[in-house]
Amino acid sequence: MAKSALLKSSIAKKYWMALTGLFLCLFLAGHLAGNLQLLVPNNALNFNQYALFMTSNPAVKLLSYLTYISILFHAIDGIALTIQNKKARPIGYAKTNGSTSSFASRNMAVLGTIILVFIVTHMVNFWAKMHFDKNMPLMTKTIDVQGQKQNFYVGTQVGQFFPVEQVAKEGDKTDQTMMPKQFVIKNRTDLYYSQADVKTADLYKDLYKITIDFFKDAKYGLYFTIGYVLAMIALAFHLWHGFQSAFQSLGVNSSKLTPVIKFFGRAFALVVPLLFAIIPIILHFKK
Repeated sequence: MAKSALLKSSIAKKYWMALTGLFLCLFLAGHLAGNLQLLVPNNALNFNQYALFMTSNPAVKLLSYLTYISILFHAIDGIALTIQNKKARPIGYAKTNGSTSSFASRNMAVLGTIILVFIVTHMVNFWAKMHFDKNMPLMTKTIDVQGQKQNFYVGTQVGQFFPVEQVAKEGDKTDQTMMPKQFVIKNRTDLYYSQADVKTADLYKDLYKITIDFFKDAKYGLYFTIGYVLAMIALAFHLWHGFQSAFQSLGVNSSKLTPVIKFFGRAFALVVPLLFAIIPIILHFKK
């Protein structure tokens, strides 16, 4: 057996590949639960609360870093091992017996590479905007005030609403002939009284709007949706083989447990990617 490029012991490599894979399965389940909130009508506030929690809670941040490390290790080590295996056996078999191995097991490296590319682009389009984009929109809510509809920024504390027309952004040039606005936004989400320079609230970044707009984009939305679905198909094949293979690598293999693991693994490989794929389809075609 070829040794991993990242771990000298092939046994250690096998265990770590299995453990990181199963950890990422847990991540997928949790991420899916959060994303399904996008399908609930008029659920912008709950989704943005979820996004804020996922990006600010210390424990979740720690798990996020562990997830990033797991993804990198799982992908790079898997690709390196595939390359080493090919070098060790440069001449392929004259004939592959399809009955002895599945499409997924024969193409785990290719499927994993597709998924890695998807993760990178996904993070650029959502995670990076959430964390670094200075133009990231803030959540607003339209409220009927005495028969007139007005837009308000939404604070992270219950019942906090601030009229958009009374909020300036840091660095905005103001007309000296007009009354100064009551509030000013600093550091992208911090709301201050403009005259006293005292912080009064934190505002929500509107990841809900970013996500909806991404898949409903008039020019590229359909392509984004198709690409997302294709990535989920690759994920389904990857999980189909990888889930039960991880338990085998850890030595969990018996006449009683193996059929249960195989059934649950195949169900997981079908249901989770399917639900992920349904989200952009509904968002794109929803009127």
